[in-house]
Amino acid sequence: MPGISLPHVAMVLGAMFLIVAGDTAGKTMTGQGMNPFFVAWGRFALAALMLAPLAGLRREDLPAFLDWRLLLRTLFIVAGICAILTALRTEPIANVFGAFFISPVVSYFGSAAVLKERITVARSVLLLIGFAGVLLVVRPGFGMTPGMGFALFAGSCHGAYLVTTRWLAGAYRPRLLLLSQLATGGLVLTPFALLHWPAEVSQGFAWAFPLSAFGSAMGNYLLVIASRTLPAGIVAPLVYAQIVAAMILGLVVFGDWPDSMALAGLAVILASGVAGLRLAGRGG
Repeated sequence: MPGISLPHVAMVLGAMFLIVAGDTAGKTMTGQGMNPFFVAWGRFALAALMLAPLAGLRREDLPAFLDWRLLLRTLFIVAGICAILTALRTEPIANVFGAFFISPVVSYFGSAAVLKERITVARSVLLLIGFAGVLLVVRPGFGMTPGMGFALFAGSCHGAYLVTTRWLAGAYRPRLLLLSQLATGGLVLTPFALLHWPAEVSQGFAWAFPLSAFGSAMGNYLLVIASRTLPAGIVAPLVYAQIVAAMILGLVVFGDWPDSMALAGLAVILASGVAGLRLAGRGG
């Protein structure tokens, strides 16, 4: 595909699978009674501890942790993860990621508004077709559940997070960007974690807890690296790879499969993402 760095495309695809794997582990824990805020805290705090020795943190980096732009970026990802874990508590993982796919729409148009990235009629139409698929999954006004509302909110937060990631990708080292969101997110969520600390850990906690942290941290790290090279117009359609991962892991781990209308919506979303990637590869 001319104009696209294939290694960076592979990074985004790997990031999407890792993020879904982390959310699958999170759903395992919330489905067994753990509070989403506690699970989210563990994801940030444990990942921060894992990354800190490898981040190459220097004294001159410390003021960055108080940069309002980094704090805003962290706010978006903290809110998004708490919301998606809340949604996963009651909803099938593929449906949640279907609703979550308002994220590329927010990212694409947000990048155009904030970063002045180029938009085209063709890309805009494809993203809006994808959004129509989101509506088939969510079904607003036709039995939409609170869980799907949380999934939509999570996707909106993630789209804003992608915009701020692209905005700051050239200003800070990727490891510093990631460590800032993990450390600050863990600190912000600590009071909520203490409030909802489980009396006993759930079955599978020993593997689900670190997988949730590792999948999210490594996925977002790869996304930061790729965002330094790939514009949001290319990253946005690649994010749709999460649907495939969510359907596979949802079936294998939980035995969930979308109903016919949700499946149709997921197919529309995925088709629009593939078409958007092909269009981006041609420079359209």
